Amino acid sequence: MIGVGKIKQYSNVLDKALSKGKQEVSSSAFAFLFSELVQYNQTQVDNIAELERRLEDAGYAVGARVLELLCHRDKGNRRETRLLGILSFVHSTVWKVLFGKVADSLEKGTEHEDEYMISEKELLVNRFISIPKDMGTFNCGAFVAGIVRGVLDGAGFPAVVTAHFVPMEGQHRPRTTILIKFGEEVLRREARLG
Repeated sequence: MIGVGKIKQYSNVLDKALSKGKQEVSSSAFAFLFSELVQYNQTQVDNIAELERRLEDAGYAVGARVLELLCHRDKGNRRETRLLGILSFVHSTVWKVLFGKVADSLEKGTEHEDEYMISEKELLVNRFISIPKDMGTFNCGAFVAGIVRGVLDGAGFPAVVTAHFVPMEGQHRPRTTILIKFGEEVLRREARLG
């Protein structure tokens, strides 16, 4: 038969490629969709804390799905069991899949042994957002904090994850720091593993 070739069969929908190109979404499309997400949630709440919580919840769902996808594709259904392993996974693999690059820094907190920080000079979700004066402390990084919390919870590392602006000397825009405070059970398990 002429023109009959072998058709590639996928055993699982997760094995199938998401797209045929560079597998990236344009910044303008992402900015538009994210802006709509923020505006919709803004109409549903009365204060900034509630808006950030709703963005974090939306991010949590994304993080849970990203973890499942990456564990299936990259790790052969294996998950990290050590604290530094999962932090490195989030800092490098997850960040690269979501934002196209590794996060700027991963640091351990100096005041508390259960705190770690992922810092980004210009976080994508804050790049195209202008915050009105009446919403002074609002940080769209709450969405990314939710993604990180979703990945950590799904991997068995429960944590409180928050996003903060940190002023930088010589820069007019502050950097965004994702603060991760692990639960007591995570630290006990890590001590037990040595």
